[in-house]
Amino acid sequence: MSSRGRYLLVAGLVAVGLAVAVFAARFGDGADRSASPVVGAPVPDLTLPYLDGNGSLNLADLSASHDVVVVNFFASWCLQCRNEHADLISTADAYHDRSVRFLGVAFQDDPARATAFLDELGRGGATRYLSDPGSRAAIEFGIFGVPETVFISGGVIVGKFLGESDALTLTGALEQLLSGQAIESRQVGEFRQSPPDRA
Repeated sequence: MSSRGRYLLVAGLVAVGLAVAVFAARFGDGADRSASPVVGAPVPDLTLPYLDGNGSLNLADLSASHDVVVVNFFASWCLQCRNEHADLISTADAYHDRSVRFLGVAFQDDPARATAFLDELGRGGATRYLSDPGSRAAIEFGIFGVPETVFISGGVIVGKFLGESDALTLTGALEQLLSGQAIESRQVGEFRQSPPDRA
């Protein structure tokens, strides 16, 4: 190959490398989204109203009285939330007797629509559903989109899963936490950052 040919080949590879680097920096691969500064922070002392009933629940109080609290942020406009809903219910039911509590928090959603979502897909007997006025909980937990699942143990946020989860993934995380092991925050599936009409 001539020196001019080698020069063009190297220049082409450099250009491709720069394009890949720019694309990765601009759009990311999802890995950075799961790395959250809230992991390791104390659970926020928030009191949220129940989604479809009277009363409210304090997150710090609940986490103080249970080994693990799983907070799943969902929305009626989220297909991935619909897909994972049954697995969340079955996992919550399976771990209810092991000092694990599941919460479902409606994310940037009309309460009536979130309630209709639950009416259609069912409510877990071991899951409590909350609304999030002013997105206070979403802000405190550093939520990127839905679905996103936050794990709390010992009053501390110990991990986050971004995206559509399933029973196997949730069970694996819970078994690790209940045996005193750490879990890795990561993107586990597809997710949405806004409703389709706002995307």
